[in-house]
Amino acid sequence: QVQLVESGGGLVDAGGSLRLSCEVSGLRLHYYAIGWARQAPGKEREGISCISYDYSGSYYLDSVKGRFTISRDNAKSTVYLQMNSLKPKDTAVYYCVLPLPLERCPPFSHDVFNRWGQGTQVNVSS
Repeated sequence: QVQLVESGGGLVDAGGSLRLSCEVSGLRLHYYAIGWARQAPGKEREGISCISYDYSGSYYLDSVKGRFTISRDNAKSTVYLQMNSLKPKDTAVYYCVLPLPLERCPPFSHDVFNRWGQGTQVNVSS
């Protein structure tokens, strides 16, 4: 059974940083692109970043470019999201998201990245 377990969320002041982690079990992560999405209360979910299975490509939502960095450690079956210069509008539940094997990134499509973890809450205070 595939499991995606996120951690690292919390409360941070605007301008601060957090590092999210997602540990994946039940498959060999080497064959999977993987990404992060978020959903704020009352808003639609949005895909914010993904990285290809072979490290050849990555994607960032415009609003997080230059502030967030995605990385992966296949040996640890873990993906990370380093978030710097956080803003109150970054407040949301952040989810690790997974497609079928050998899917590409970019692009990021919710129809493709359709397996989600339980999420980790990020709150950024002004």
